[in-house]
Amino acid sequence: MDALEIVNVSKRFGHFQAVRNLSLAVPEGRVYGLLGPNGAGKTTTIRMVMNIFLPDSGKIRVLGTTMDEAMKSRIGYLPEDRGLYPKMKVGELLLFLAEIKGVRGAAARDTIDRWIRKFDLVDWKGKKVEELSKGMQQKVQFIVTMLNDPELIILDEPFGGLDPVNTKLLKDIMLGMKAEGRTIVFSTHRMEQVEMICDDICLISKGEKVLDGKLTAVKKAYGKNTIFLDYEGDGAFIEGLEGIASVDDYGKSME
Repeated sequence: MDALEIVNVSKRFGHFQAVRNLSLAVPEGRVYGLLGPNGAGKTTTIRMVMNIFLPDSGKIRVLGTTMDEAMKSRIGYLPEDRGLYPKMKVGELLLFLAEIKGVRGAAARDTIDRWIRKFDLVDWKGKKVEELSKGMQQKVQFIVTMLNDPELIILDEPFGGLDPVNTKLLKDIMLGMKAEGRTIVFSTHRMEQVEMICDDICLISKGEKVLDGKLTAVKKAYGKNTIFLDYEGDGAFIEGLEGIASVDDYGKSME
């Protein structure tokens, strides 16, 4: 069974077509990367999966069925826009949010302590959230995502705000969760993050799927003569460089 199936999904906001006729399937127990430049439609797609936005057309199936409130208890979701209460202490905040997710008492405390140790936040448990760096707050937000012991984990730009050390830590944790049989879907605009962790990828540009499949197959098909890069400003000059046979420009990134 696929953990997530999206079939011919589209979403428009006024005159702006955010997602157009998108289809993809995420096999159970794998790490799936949703890759694309900023504004490609990744966050809109994730929000439709989570029922925050309703698609204009198409269908979405999560863990074999349609999404509802009961289904959300089986999912861990890290949104693009982080939401923590800055005046609360880290430990108190996590207990509060665990209770909202239906995890209480000793089970909640044990889960929180285990994740705080994993992320080396023991000394910060009694500190207010506003005292933490952006990277530390990101780790707290990730712990919130895992409080309900989810089967399917959906992460919108999870590496944002993390330094290289904590990026590696999170990567190792994600691979550990995969080894436990969990399914992970995460969005990113950086190809190297996809390459270091993903089994499968889907590249989106301007709301449409460009390619998808197993990472190994995609890399083999495109070979060593194809590169993905991000750029700022006008990238038109790249097409005229010596040795460039063709360019697919997705806006701030190209192939």
